[in-house]
Amino acid sequence: MDTIISIFTIIVLLLNFSVKSFAVTDKKINPLKLHIDSIVVDGHNDTMMKIIDETTWLPNIDIRRETQNQIDIPKLRAGNLKVPFFSAYTSAYYGNPNKSASRTLALINALYWTEKNNADIFEISSTYDEIEKGILAKKIAAVPTMEGAYSLVEDNAMELLEQYHDLGVKVIGFTWNYSNDLGEGAYRAYADRDGTHSSGGLTELGAEVVERMNELGMIVDVSHMAESTFWDVINTTKAPVIASHSGVYAMKAHQRNLNDEQLKALAKNGGVIGIVLYPEFLTDKKETFIKDFVDHIDYAVKLIGVDHVGIGSDFDGATMPKDLKDSSKIYKITEELVRRNYKKEEIQKILGKNFLRVIKECDKLAEVPNKASNIRIEPFLEMGEIIKDGTPLLKAKIEGNEIDQAGFRIIINGIVHNPTFDKETSTLSYKIKNPLIEKFYVVTFEAKNTDGEIQRESRIFYNCEL
Repeated sequence: MDTIISIFTIIVLLLNFSVKSFAVTDKKINPLKLHIDSIVVDGHNDTMMKIIDETTWLPNIDIRRETQNQIDIPKLRAGNLKVPFFSAYTSAYYGNPNKSASRTLALINALYWTEKNNADIFEISSTYDEIEKGILAKKIAAVPTMEGAYSLVEDNAMELLEQYHDLGVKVIGFTWNYSNDLGEGAYRAYADRDGTHSSGGLTELGAEVVERMNELGMIVDVSHMAESTFWDVINTTKAPVIASHSGVYAMKAHQRNLNDEQLKALAKNGGVIGIVLYPEFLTDKKETFIKDFVDHIDYAVKLIGVDHVGIGSDFDGATMPKDLKDSSKIYKITEELVRRNYKKEEIQKILGKNFLRVIKECDKLAEVPNKASNIRIEPFLEMGEIIKDGTPLLKAKIEGNEIDQAGFRIIINGIVHNPTFDKETSTLSYKIKNPLIEKFYVVTFEAKNTDGEIQRESRIFYNCEL
């Protein structure tokens, strides 16, 4: 199967590369071969929004087959896009963090559903080692990310953040354009009806979340932040950060783009900007082409060096340049970089190595304690399971040696509950008292051994009693 797909990829790319294009590129570098030999990483897409039902929020479109989306598995294969960052985008459900959590979890659940349906060729990957393993197995290494952390508030942030980490979320953009409990967004206003203006920068809670993300090996995404929030993040983080999908302000004056000083600070931090393909952020021209996108790459590379520039398409969340309609055409970026006399090593950094370096560095800086290997937790829930009871009994079987029963916890959407433990059946449980009012929730079962080491299992579940 993998051999057939690889042959198909090469054929598609060969057909797409015109004789004319080879005639005008550097003959020392074959763009097709270079693209196929590279690990291509895309820092941002919104594809999961396209595969869920907008009424139920349940996934219903399998991307194994070709779709109308800008990303599906055939297009990823055709474009040799090996490491796409799949974002759970949530706009501000102002004053309703549980609904924000529900929407975020719906999109993460859609990614797990996609993995389950395509386990032979598609794998969720959250660390450098997992990505490397997936690529060696010739699978698409799908990195879960979040755009808009409106579900994180004072009473749940640290616990819910860790639950997102359990689910594999690697990157979190604190805001979309609206401000929230973590910091100020690009609009410099909240999402209430009056559009109340926000004060600048990170909040105290936002700074705590940055620090905890550093410890967990998670990456802060500064795209969509107000400039004041950007600077507070840079001054707080001990790990590299990314701008997953932004442009260069000097090339197009837009609030979503980074100015020269921000770009220099990002480079000093060791981070990466993923240049976005959205025409509105690239140029004022009526029609936008790949060359306009690469103009932003050129500027950033000259200003901060090639080690800090990547690709952040915004596939399925934006319109695209006229000559790059979807992810199957991403090889055209390689062609344009070759045309502009970039060296092979430079192109491979832009295509993916820079993002992978940041992931690897953040993994190394993580301070996650050892798991309790002598404890096994088996939830009575599958990932994404549909529950028909509005006040369900959530259960998990706990097995192992030297278990500290005082360390049992059950966490639901960042709120800790005191569970019941049945010694005879080794079952940990909690009965929800008030009827569930949102669609999606995440529950975590946690146990601790006598050495203080912790084991956790987290599951997303769906409440159909609405």
